[in-house]
Formats: sequence, C-alpha cells, structure tokens
Amino acid sequence: MNTINVCHITSAHLIDDVRIFHKECKSLANTGFDVSIVTTGVSDSKIDGITIVNAGSRSKGRMSRMFWDVWKVYLAAKKTKSKLYHFHDPELLFVGYLLQLGGAKVIYDIHEDLPRQVLSKPYLNNFSSKLISWGIELFENALAARFSAVITATPFINQRFSKISKNAVNINNFPLKSEIPELGENNFESNSICYIGGISRVRGMEELIKSLSHCNDITLELAGNLPNDDLSKELTGLDGWRFVNELGYISREKAKEVKSRCIAGIVTFLPVPNHINSQPNKIYEYMAAGIPVIGSNFPLWKNIIEENKCGICVAPDSPDEIAKAITYIQNNRTEAMEMGKRGRELICTTYNWSIEEKKLTELYHILLD
Repeated sequence: MNTINVCHITSAHLIDDVRIFHKECKSLANTGFDVSIVTTGVSDSKIDGITIVNAGSRSKGRMSRMFWDVWKVYLAAKKTKSKLYHFHDPELLFVGYLLQLGGAKVIYDIHEDLPRQVLSKPYLNNFSSKLISWGIELFENALAARFSAVITATPFINQRFSKISKNAVNINNFPLKSEIPELGENNFESNSICYIGGISRVRGMEELIKSLSHCNDITLELAGNLPNDDLSKELTGLDGWRFVNELGYISREKAKEVKSRCIAGIVTFLPVPNHINSQPNKIYEYMAAGIPVIGSNFPLWKNIIEENKCGICVAPDSPDEIAKAITYIQNNRTEAMEMGKRGRELICTTYNWSIEEKKLTELYHILLD
C-alpha cells in the first residue's frame, strides 16, 4: 500500500512547535502517512521521519511575513503535490483556499479564537477593535466553510465552527504521555513556584510579581523572554522582583527540571475575551508534572482545576488573592502533594494526547479514504 503524502504549513510557528511537530505530525507519521512541513527559515531535512521543506528566509517584520512569507510557503507547499494540506495560521487562509481550489483536501487548524483575541489588543481603541474583530470573524467564517475540515484547539472555538463546517473536530492540546514525569520526582520541600511561557501584560505578570511581596520566603522561577518594552521596566522595578529567578527562554527538558523543584505552577491570565474560554497548555503541563495549579477563576478553569481538586483558582487581577493561594500551598504541603497527584492522574487517564491523536488520524482517514 502506498503511503499518502500530507503537508502541514505554517508561516508563524517555529519548526519544533509542540502542537504541529511533536504532536500532530509525529502522530500522523507514526500512523503511516508521508508527512512534510513547509515553513520559512529552516533547512531542508528529515527529522523523525518528517520531511522539512524550507520555503525561503524568514522575514523579520510581521507585515512582511504576512505578505512575502505567506506567498513563499504557498509556492513551496504547492510543489509537494500533497493530497491533503493542513495549515495553522489565520494569515494562510487565502493560501488554504487556493490549495482547495486546486483540488486538494484542506484542513484549517485553529489554535486561537482570533476575533476575541483582537478585542484585547492594547493598541486598538474600543471601536476599532470591535470593527476589526467583526470583519475578521466574517472573513474567517466564509473561508472556513469552504475547507474540507476545521480543527479547533478548544471546545469553545469548536462551538462556533461546528455551525459552519460539517467536519469540525475539537482536538485539545493535551500533554504527550511520554512527557509525563515519574511519580515522586517532586518532594514539595522547596519554596519555589513557577511560571513558564510567554510574558505579557494580559497574562497577569504585573499582578503576579506584586503578589510576591505579600508572601513569605517564596521564589518565582520565571521562564520566558521579557519583552523589550515598557512592561519589562515596570516588572523589574516592582518590589516583588527581588523574589524572581529570571530564567529567560528555556528548553522543554529544562522546563521539566524547573517544574520538578516547584510546589505550584502559576497561570493567572487576566480576564480578556480570548482567555476566559481558553485552555492554556500550562494548566495541563503543571498537572502532568504533579504540582498544584494556581489559576484564574474563570468558570472553565475552575471546572478543570477546582472541581478536580488539583489546585486553587483566584481573581487574577488581585495580587492579594494570588499571594494567599501561594501561601496556602506553602503551608499545606501534604494537601498540595495530593492536589499534584490528582492532577497527574487525570493527565494519565483523561487529558493526554494519546486520546486526541485518535481524533486526528480518524479525520484524515475520513477525508482521504
């Protein structure tokens, strides 16, 4: 039986993106598909059975990337002559449409709720953000309805697209089973907590740093690149910054090591529209590490964290509430350990990629058989 060639396309993500490369592409390759990834700024190569196709140098500016890089990945993707194309960025919507017109099957993989994301952009006023959000949603809906299938990263996004596409499948970004650490790696004896990921104002960084001043003998392991803007100056100027161990960008292996020596993981995103119904990877990655999660008190997050008794939810805009949650974990180590165990067990049984990859491969077979 000949293998079927399928092609993933991205102009915005790095080649080692966890969802694209480590989860989706590896799962498809392991199932027998001939998988390639087309992107910019890489070398033509083969990694773990996946063909990497370089579409050219990567543009430095966002606007040039959205025009020149989009065109380059379209031309490179077309040359692969794949039976199915699977793209991951809204800026590639028209590329997907052209490939569909050319006779191929096309899947649009929606990682974020883009219209809601636009509503929280600080450089747009209220009227502009609503108008742009409305226009983006109309355009995205119109093209999504024409694709062979739509994949969404959260149930909330899927509610919208299931009304548009007959093949709308929710594939959650749950952790890989292979990355679940052995039970007992964390002994809960430290006074460290961690935040691992992108650093921005809407992710509650200012409130988190302020909360450290209300804690006793606590250290925040902060992994992620500080932005080169006013926020960086504000954060480093706060009194709580003296309790921060700034790690910068770290590898996935280093992230495992950091989580293994912490008593809790923090994900206190502010209540902007794109956050309230999101499912950040961090929640599940902290659970997989066997540590309690201190998260925002959004209804969906409370259902995951507090209903399962694997952490504490707080008002993300309250440094005092964040500090109280940290102190509670710090003063109740046995209970914290039990929270961590429950979270890890849920990852092993329910919230893991092995369940999600079956939905992915089933969709591919439906479209290609």
